Amino acid sequence: MRRTTIALLAALEASVSTLIGYGVALVPLMLLWAIAFELAAPIDVFFRVAGDLWLLGHGVDVTVRLDAVTAATVGLPGADEAFTVTLPLLGFAVLTFAFALRIGRRATQGGNPVVGAAAAVVTVGILGGVMGALAATEAAVPSPWQSAVLPALVMAAGTLVGIARAFARLGWATDATTSVVRGWVDRLPRVAVDGVRTAVRVGVGAAFGVIAVAALLVVVRIVLDHATIVGLYQTLGAGVDGDATITMVQLALVPNLVMWGAAWILGPGFALGAGTTVSPAVTLIGPVPGLPLLGALPPEGAPLGVLWLALPVLLGFAGAIAVAASVPVHEEAPWWTTLVVGLGSGVVAGALLGVFAAWSGGAAGPGRLAEVGPDALLVAAAAAASVGVGALAGVFAARARARNAMVDAPREPWVEDPSPVG
Repeated sequence: MRRTTIALLAALEASVSTLIGYGVALVPLMLLWAIAFELAAPIDVFFRVAGDLWLLGHGVDVTVRLDAVTAATVGLPGADEAFTVTLPLLGFAVLTFAFALRIGRRATQGGNPVVGAAAAVVTVGILGGVMGALAATEAAVPSPWQSAVLPALVMAAGTLVGIARAFARLGWATDATTSVVRGWVDRLPRVAVDGVRTAVRVGVGAAFGVIAVAALLVVVRIVLDHATIVGLYQTLGAGVDGDATITMVQLALVPNLVMWGAAWILGPGFALGAGTTVSPAVTLIGPVPGLPLLGALPPEGAPLGVLWLALPVLLGFAGAIAVAASVPVHEEAPWWTTLVVGLGSGVVAGALLGVFAAWSGGAAGPGRLAEVGPDALLVAAAAAASVGVGALAGVFAARARARNAMVDAPREPWVEDPSPVG
């Protein structure tokens, strides 16, 4: 497929992903405008709020200035002054990432992954910058440079992952940039390439294993506490339009909750305000934001909560055993290369979960709400240590098993050559 065609298709799909994300934020706001405000409020305000929500979902900081009446209603220290909201609604970023995976895969199938990825990233960067400029009001001002950069970074990350997955399934593309990268990789020692690949696969697998268990844990908590959640909806009394807006915000926050659940499993837990903590060992919280979904929070420390710390260790061990089975054995590789692979797996898992933890938290408002989410450094350290220990045990066990299998393998019997010499 021609480069121009791939670039145009990627740009079009990136534009569609932005419009869909923006539309998800806009629809409940239009209901709010039509029902609660009876079409009397300026409609441009709701279009701008939808833009703020979409940008906030990609990590863009939004500086908020409340009027005197609203600030008094909030009742938090600092509400009467300008404050910055940095807590992202990650559901919007996940939507963009999902489209980016498809763009990366399709561009790779077309033979020009770099061209497709570049077109998509530039398109989202331009749309984000324009949206940031149009959404700015006296009440809410998105960061101009973040509006152009952060959504584009989400698109870039998604396209790179999509390209990597396509390479793993279809092989390397033949465009110039990809050929250069492949040449660099081919010049590296095979032991190093296999070691890095193993560490990345084990670390990423263990990290997403923790996230998957966290997602299941969040679903279980919601099911168990559905009565409390419904009761909080009724207490708010927001009406159909208000409930739709609140539900949209909560759905956008589900990826955040999943990441907070991962931080809970790893041990550090997360905060819902300054001086609060929610972890397997203890739960100390005060007044929380009025979101019904927070009714699923555990009321106290989980019984036998320390046992959750064994989960990432087991995931690291199982991942190392599973991945090592598909990696060729290098007899010439010294023992310390196995050590490096195990430690590298922990570093990969820690870096990945640390970045996700940092992105899932932030300031949700003024005063005590300036600290919401997990401590990224603690999460990264806990993940690196636990996954690293399990991966070390796994790779050494796999190494020992492979060497024993080579020793015990049947050898061809020696047969004397019957032909005469000379």
